[in-house]
Amino acid sequence: MSSALTDLFPHPIVQAPMAGGVSVPKLAAAVAEAGGLGFLAAGYKTADGVYQEIKQLRSLTTRPFGVNLFMPQPEYAETGAVEVYAHQLAGEAAWYETELGDPDSGRDDGYDAKLAVLLDNPVPVVSFHFGVPGPDTLESLRRAGTFTLVTATTVEEALAVERAGADAVIVQGVEAGGHQGTHRDIPENDGSGIGLLSLIAQVRESVNLPIVAAGGIMRGSQIAAVLAAGASAAQMGTAFLATSESGAHAVHKQALTNPLFVRTELTRAFSGRPARSLVNRFLREHGPYAPAAYPEVSHLTSPLRKAAAKAGDAQGMALWAGQGHRLARELPAGQLVEVLVSELAEARTALSESGDGGAS
Repeated sequence: MSSALTDLFPHPIVQAPMAGGVSVPKLAAAVAEAGGLGFLAAGYKTADGVYQEIKQLRSLTTRPFGVNLFMPQPEYAETGAVEVYAHQLAGEAAWYETELGDPDSGRDDGYDAKLAVLLDNPVPVVSFHFGVPGPDTLESLRRAGTFTLVTATTVEEALAVERAGADAVIVQGVEAGGHQGTHRDIPENDGSGIGLLSLIAQVRESVNLPIVAAGGIMRGSQIAAVLAAGASAAQMGTAFLATSESGAHAVHKQALTNPLFVRTELTRAFSGRPARSLVNRFLREHGPYAPAAYPEVSHLTSPLRKAAAKAGDAQGMALWAGQGHRLARELPAGQLVEVLVSELAEARTALSESGDGGAS
């Protein structure tokens, strides 16, 4: 395995880029200062907004960090399905006293402009979600001195990442919170996601790229497990969502360990793409009817989600969370990294002693 990635940060801990205002500069800086790899999420931001956040992060730390981009999505043909869903959401709009969003607000998330920012102002690491950039793009970033990662949820996607020329692959298991980074959104594949440890083993035997493991990781012992399985580092989102530096809404943070929310599901209710959320009223009522239409559904529900957050109503928010959410700890991000590193060391020691037959 190449050490080019892990040489950038002392501890094998990557803070996942969580879009929607969660992965703010102070969170990424705190993780970086503690020896992990902090990430900014460019998704749902303007190119200038991304530039300003990079500038702010650089004022907070001199350590390496990453920026995540959403790949542009193909055209969605069945506009009628989106219109039907909008009709079904009319009651929500009335309840929250807001209008539904415009589903035709844009499909590419300002990708080209954001990529230009990252080429003009290179950052140490860039990752991609929802697809694979072209080889020319990856080569341009490499020439700029940027290490590139691309998310994959299957062996086939990991092979595509390798063919495109990325430096490493983020192997995302079905346990992960938020959006699955599938390269193509195929409704027939809903519910067929692969667990992280199985996926790491399959990708490791098929692809000659360093692996960053993502999906449900909340403890240092789990980091030890994915490293033992062949990963170079662990990417953790939900674990950092609950930290004091996270930009997540207080209601979202509290919901992670609230006994009212006992499980998560992959749902299209909020965005039109499979994403893991705590099961709340909105998900139960609308998940079965949401069309496979991203980002149209995301645009459509955006005002509803913002209104619910403003009202402090967890039942109407997109409560993204991985399967390990009940293990969330409300700690400062730097302290969480320290705890995880200590737990990782303990797990490695226990594994080593077990291998020695328990000798002390």
